[in-house]
Amino acid sequence: MTDTFSKKKRSEIMRAVKSKGNKSTELKLIQIFKERGWKGWRRNYKLLGKPDFVFPKLRIVVFVDGCFWHGHDCRNTRPSANADYWQKKRQRNMARDKHVTEQLTQKNWQVIRIWECELKKGELDKLAPLERKMDNGNGRL
Repeated sequence: MTDTFSKKKRSEIMRAVKSKGNKSTELKLIQIFKERGWKGWRRNYKLLGKPDFVFPKLRIVVFVDGCFWHGHDCRNTRPSANADYWQKKRQRNMARDKHVTEQLTQKNWQVIRIWECELKKGELDKLAPLERKMDNGNGRL
């Protein structure tokens, strides 16, 4: 199917689309936090990389990364149209994720990154550091 916009115009349109978070994954994680009685988390916390959840007093950030957008090959979903563009887009996202993790770690934040597919399957082993800290304080901060 031919695009009705020029390559330049399509690029402008796509650049204007801003992420507002994947609501279903964030809601799932909120449910998990509430089930475990974990408190003290914040959303929309002004911090490099815009983490999905921040536990400021524990200095822990949690990202739930979408598998396609952040380079996880769990589903082998690759668009055939404009494949070079999408591959470069994913590579940029992966490089940015690495940079953000390094920067936050250098500033004494613990970074937890969970893949979207792990959250859907209930594979939450990566939350263990958070769980240990919460258990020490009975989920309260």
